[in-house]
Parts: sequence; structure tokens; C-alpha cells
Amino acid sequence: MANPIDLDQLRTFVAIVDTGSFTRAAEDVFKTQSAVSMQMRRLEERLGVKLFERSGRAIEITDEGTRLLNYARRMLSLSQETLSAFDENAMQGLVRIGLPDDYAERFLPEILARFSRSNPLVELSIACEPSTNLADAINKGRLDVALVADCAGNGVLAEIVRHEPLHFVTSTSHDVHQEEVVPLALGRLDCAWRTNGIKALEEAGRRYKVLFSSWSAQIVTSAVLAGLAVGVLPECALRPGMRVLGEAEGYPRLTDNEIGIIRAKNADGPVVTALVEHIRASLANLAPVPAPSVHVTRFPETRVLRSQRLKPGMVAPGW
Repeated sequence: MANPIDLDQLRTFVAIVDTGSFTRAAEDVFKTQSAVSMQMRRLEERLGVKLFERSGRAIEITDEGTRLLNYARRMLSLSQETLSAFDENAMQGLVRIGLPDDYAERFLPEILARFSRSNPLVELSIACEPSTNLADAINKGRLDVALVADCAGNGVLAEIVRHEPLHFVTSTSHDVHQEEVVPLALGRLDCAWRTNGIKALEEAGRRYKVLFSSWSAQIVTSAVLAGLAVGVLPECALRPGMRVLGEAEGYPRLTDNEIGIIRAKNADGPVVTALVEHIRASLANLAPVPAPSVHVTRFPETRVLRSQRLKPGMVAPGW
């Protein structure tokens, strides 16, 4: 173990894990697939462990591979930070980003990981507020970039980067959704998901009463999981212990939710532009529908992490 580990091999290894495919990783690191496979064989020989297990066409990262992944990310991050420290052209400064709290939990880890690895000298200031507040903050110059929901309803000009289904959801352990007058846990009065859900119930002739109202998705989630109310949530906000309600239970389909990027008028510098590009890439890197996911690995073309769109009656698995 006297020779140092090859950072290029680690970069390829991380690319395989992040993209879920040897083929896609080869595109990301500008190598042929055979070169990527050779690098992984050499890395496995260097460490004396297997990084991936294959079963037919399927491939899964091993426990040793998962252990290496943490070290690999740290080493690559430190390498990038070192280069940036001696690069006079490296981006520096502060960028202010805002997004709703449920989006922060689902999307922010990927966004932060991508952006910080590439721009270790840039400070990120992050605000978690409802989309209407974020749009106002953008207009008043308090934020540079925001990721918002219901872009048309908010009256803002946004770049739509993702669509996701909106659902009525209930607890898997309670039957509150069967009550004649449906108890609801919703966002505040200006919440588009609230408006969407109430309108759908009224058009379907379902009686309801709002028991809990909050801009915090965590409050709505807690009320649903406790079996106190039915909620209206996008798939990215679903949690283990929830299930989707459909027409069989008397709950109508809801209009899909739009996710968009908005930026301040004067926020056109390279740091902000880089962050916006990383947000686009991060959301595009996720499966088409941001439902809770199961690990299904394929070799070489299919992603390591795949998601399925939840249908009425389906239970949200853990992730």
C-alpha cells in the first residue's frame, strides 16, 4: 500500500455511483466504457476488495465500495479545494438561495454536493420558506436564486425544471380518510397545493374541514403520519408510513405540481449562473418522478437508483 491512490480512478468510481451506470460514467469522465472498467479493476486490485457485485446484468455497490465512497468524495473535494486555493480565477463569494423546506430535504443534498465540490470557495446562504415568500424575496433582492413550486400561480417568471404529481395522502396505520367529513392538514391560505386539493374535493362533492394549517411541510407530514388528517403533498414530500389515495377511496386526481427556478434581476454573475446550472443538473440527475425510491441496480445502462411513480393505494417506501 506504499503507492498513493489514483485520484482519476476515484473520480471514475464516484461517477459510476452518481450516474448509476458504467456507460454514463464513461461519458461524464470522457473515457471509453472499457477504460472505465479497467480503472475499476485496477482500483479493486489496489485496495484488495471488490467494489461492485454483479448478478447477471445487475450490479450493486458492495459494503467495501460504500466505505470507499466516503473517502473518495473527501479526497476529491480536498483536491478541488487545493487547486482552487491557488487558482486566481476560481469563483469566490456569497450566493443566496431559497427553497421550500420539503424541497430542501429532497433536493438540497444533491445540489449542495454538486455545487460545493466544484466551487469550494463559494459560501452558500440558504433560506427555507414558502414559495410565495421566496418569490417576494427575489423581487426585493434578498435572494439571488430560488427553487419554487406552482410557478404560474405565484405570478413569477420561472424556468420550469421539473414536474411532479400531487397527491392526497393518508397514514398507512389509520383510517381517517374514510370519515364522512374529511379532516385536512394543508398549507396556508396562499398555498397552491391547498387550493388545488380543496377545489378538487369540492368538485367531487366531498365534504371537508381544515384541522391543521401551516407553511411547514413537517407540520403537515406529522399530522398525516399521526392519523389526524389527510394531506395534500407532492411525491417528493411523501414519507414512509404514508399511502396515496385515489378515486377508489373517493379522492380525485390532482393537477401536477411545477418546480421552477427564479433569479433576481441583478443576479447574473458567474457564481449565480454556476449555481443555477448545478440545480438544473441535480434535478435532471434524479429519476423522472421524485418518488421515494428502491435500490435496483442494472449494468451497464440502467441507473443504480431508480424511482417509481406512486399510484393510488401504494405505500411510500423508506429511502
